[in-house]
Amino acid sequence: MELRVLKYFLAIIQEHNISNAAKKLHLSQPAISRQIADLEKELGTTLFKRGTKVIELTPDGEYLANQATQILTLTSKTVANLGNNREIKGSIMIGCSEAPMITIIADTINNIKKIAPNITINLHSCDANEVQTKIQNGLFDFGFVLEPFNKINYNFLNLPGTTRWGILTRKDSALAQKSQITVADLDLQPLIMPQRPDSRSLLNNWLGESEHNFQVIGNYNLLNNAAILAESGVGHVLCLDGIINTTQSNLVFIPLAPKILIHSILIWPKTASLSPAAELFLSQLKQILT
Repeated sequence: MELRVLKYFLAIIQEHNISNAAKKLHLSQPAISRQIADLEKELGTTLFKRGTKVIELTPDGEYLANQATQILTLTSKTVANLGNNREIKGSIMIGCSEAPMITIIADTINNIKKIAPNITINLHSCDANEVQTKIQNGLFDFGFVLEPFNKINYNFLNLPGTTRWGILTRKDSALAQKSQITVADLDLQPLIMPQRPDSRSLLNNWLGESEHNFQVIGNYNLLNNAAILAESGVGHVLCLDGIINTTQSNLVFIPLAPKILIHSILIWPKTASLSPAAELFLSQLKQILT
């Protein structure tokens, strides 16, 4: 079977007779009739019911019509994808919250550079509020954010790995001697809290009724500056583990008890279509996750 003959066959079905199909294809009626007769001979079956005023398919004709539609659709898609894979280029912008689980984004980027080296991937560190705003404005293709997060307006993928909440404090502080931090340990302690509403709400639930005994002396957007305040002895920073490397500093991370574990998600808008470069990024990420 040749693809062009399958196209002739489907054109007859769509136009309801051979004459109209011939006009649409800019061919003569005898030429199409001969091609269909040769196709029936090749397949050893009859595709159309003879002697009817309106084109009617035999059961084998109905089966071939369904298969031919799928064959031609797959052929077109394959040709288009092969062409796109050779030429995919462009820029992808990802807004990223601070979290150690971002290593999966790095793995995805490594895969993409092998397939489509002309794609540029830009990472912009920011909090979840900025990620939301810039995705809505079309400035970000994707957002790497932490739970809890309101996903109602987004497509999303849950990403592997978790991290935990705790405090970042000087190694010579009284709290640094503890293996874990309870609510009672933070009573009357100077605290630097995250600014993000969802994170603040999560921590407030953990703190419970004791919150009024704390000395919240400041809030932070990104953790690096807050870590400098902690190292200067200004206060203890409530934060996530794995973001600040404490090995070369005067800081130590101590987890909360009861522990709070969170995971990350990748989000993108439900309403906007993704560019070919962004589609490739998403497909490569999904392959890593499977």
